[in-house]
Amino acid sequence: MNRRELVLALAERNDTDRKTAEAFLASFVDVVTETVATGEPVSIPGFAKFARVDRPARMGRNPATGETIRIKASRKARITPLKAFKDAVNTGKVAKKATKKAPAKRAAAKRAPAKKAPAKKAAARRR
Repeated sequence: MNRRELVLALAERNDTDRKTAEAFLASFVDVVTETVATGEPVSIPGFAKFARVDRPARMGRNPATGETIRIKASRKARITPLKAFKDAVNTGKVAKKATKKAPAKRAAAKRAPAKKAPAKKAAARRR
């Protein structure tokens, strides 16, 4: 699936036009890119975690000559798929989203606050 196909799928799924879906996708990419570039990770539960990884300078070896070389410090982007995404890829089945149930209503009667026992002080031992 390329970007154009993704935009069309988003537009169809959200009952919007192509331009709105394109604007949404572009703003999503911009927000994730800007946030990760500042060093803050972005985690989308059930999908992926985007993070910046700073690698320090280190010593390595040239495999052809065996010569010791200095490897410069670098910065990489790390994208880690999360459990629900990996499970869907491995099984070939997309898990349905669980619908949130309304919280159970509590009884209207107010309860009296529980009384706390006074704190006991530990006696200091002297020798």
